[in-house]
Formats: sequence, structure tokens, C-alpha cells
Amino acid sequence: MVKVLVVDDSVFMRTIIRDIITKDPSIEVVGTASNGVDALEKIESLEPEVVTLDIEMPKMNGIQVLEELQKAKKRPRIVMVSSLTSRDAEMTHQAIRLGADDFMLKPKDIPQVREIGAELISKIKHLVTLAPSRPVSRPKGKAPSATRVVLIGSSAGGPPMLDSLLAALPATIPAGIMVTQHMPTGFTAPLAERFNRIATMDVKETENGDMLETGKILLSKAGVHTIVSGVIEGNNRRTGRIIHSNAPPIHGVRPAVDKTYESAAHVFGKNIVSVTLSGMGNDAGAGALAIKQAGGVNLVCDEKDCLVYGMARSVISKEAADKILPLNKLAGEIERVVLKMEAENV
Repeated sequence: MVKVLVVDDSVFMRTIIRDIITKDPSIEVVGTASNGVDALEKIESLEPEVVTLDIEMPKMNGIQVLEELQKAKKRPRIVMVSSLTSRDAEMTHQAIRLGADDFMLKPKDIPQVREIGAELISKIKHLVTLAPSRPVSRPKGKAPSATRVVLIGSSAGGPPMLDSLLAALPATIPAGIMVTQHMPTGFTAPLAERFNRIATMDVKETENGDMLETGKILLSKAGVHTIVSGVIEGNNRRTGRIIHSNAPPIHGVRPAVDKTYESAAHVFGKNIVSVTLSGMGNDAGAGALAIKQAGGVNLVCDEKDCLVYGMARSVISKEAADKILPLNKLAGEIERVVLKMEAENV
């Protein structure tokens, strides 16, 4: 049984969050708090394993709670519950830097709050399985430009899967990695910061002009499409550069996985591995088909490991999936395929 403390200054939000997470029999809400002072007292007395923590609260806000918890010898896992505003995005980024473990976004419309239930339950249960954060040893010096690329696409239910996948991929893999995760504008920076504590490689949010580098992970910036543009370097070495595009959303999202997959197919051709994880809608299918037609390899996560199977199913429906694998097998298969590509290009 996972013991959870719910912290929010809104009685409505405390009630809704408590109701939706206790639908899972493995979660017990041991208490609620309406402000940061109350939260700190109940963290000490109730010893919850996970705290859902609002940002804006009277007396003491969520950021101040995190600052106080840095002094504690033992602290619970923290999920920040953020509103979809630019101020909340900045404060969520600050919260991650202060040690928050994850964040959850409140829908703009109150009636939609219950729709986040499955994802919040997934995050809570996932957090208690994570090992304590530890310093990650990473290769030093400038990384070479990538001539092979691993593209990962996900949406709802994707971040916990990305935790597992990025932690399992070896830092020595001879490819650049790009993750496109559907997120509201402003929230991919804290997500990249969070992944950087978990992954074996450096993770950063994309900037216009970034080069794809071997052993580095780029996370597509929210609010713009991430286009891969071809670059020819010395010795006729073909690599890719990131171009941000303000073109209209596709499938109602920007960045769209299809845009990244399709543009990369033109640049890297047969030297692409795509991996499509959990997500709602059809984004990824057309892009995966472009990768297949260019000679690349498309992997899809098995439905039993996905919160939502729309994106992965769109790849399968285009007959573009080369393998459907459980989440715990994906990293090994990615490495196997990339090493095979490297051997064939020598």
C-alpha cells in the first residue's frame, strides 16, 4: 500500500485528487493539507511515501516546502501539481531543481480534472519503484556528430516509460537520441531537467540550431515542431541539425512526432530507429511509415505497458512496425539494432 499525502489550498482539488487516486486499491491517502506549513507537519507525523504538492498556497507555497524538505534527513517522493500557466511552468522547473521527483498538470477546465486520474495513479506507483537519485557518470568532452539516430515519441502516460527507457539505454550507444513528448508550452524544460537525473546521458531541451550528437539526448521543445535538417560535414559525414518550426499543429499538437520522424527519415534514412510509446491519437503513424520507406527500423511498445495505445496503434495500423516489444525489452533491442547499423556502415 502506497501512503500518500494530498496538499492543495483548494478543498475541491484535495477532494478530487483523494477520490481519484484511492480508486486504486494499492494507494492509501493518509491525510490532506491546505498549505505548506500544514504539509510539513503532516509529512513528519504521517510519514507518507508520496506527496502531491500544489505550488501556489497561502502561508507557505510548494517551493518553500521543498526548500524546507532539503534540510530533512528523510523525505517523501514529491509530485508537483501545476496549473497550465507560464508562471507555473517556471516554478515547476524551480521545483525540479529543488528535488521534486515529478509533476502533474491540472487541466484548465475543472470538469476535466478527473481525466488525469489514471496518469496520476501511474506516476505515484512509478515513483515508489525508483531507486534513490545518484550521481550519473557520463562521458566527458565534446561528443561527435551523430550519423545514426534513435527517435522516441510519446504522449499521455509516456514520462514514466521514458524514465525506464532512458535509464536503461547505455551511455556508449553509438547514436544521437531525440525524444518528442507532447507537453504544454513551458513544461519541457523541467521535464528535461528531471530526465537528466535519471538518464545515462546528458539531456537537454532543444534549441534552434542544436546538432544531433552521439550519446546525447535532446527533448523536443514544447510549442514548436522539431524538424531535423541535413548537414554534410567533413569526409562526407551526414548528420542532422534541429530547426524549430511554427507551422500549424498536426493532430492538434506541436511538437508533432510525425514532423520529427518524417524530417529525420530524409536525413538519416536507414540509420534511424524509432520507438513509439504510450499516447493518445494518431501522431507517429505517418512518420513511422516514412522511416520504414527510408529503410529504418520502427519499434512499438506492447499495449500492456501503455496507459493509452493510440500512437503505438497508429504505427501498427500503417503496417510500419518492425517489432512490438514489452517496455523492459526496448532498450536492449534499440542497442542491438544501432550496433548492427554501425557494423554495416564501417
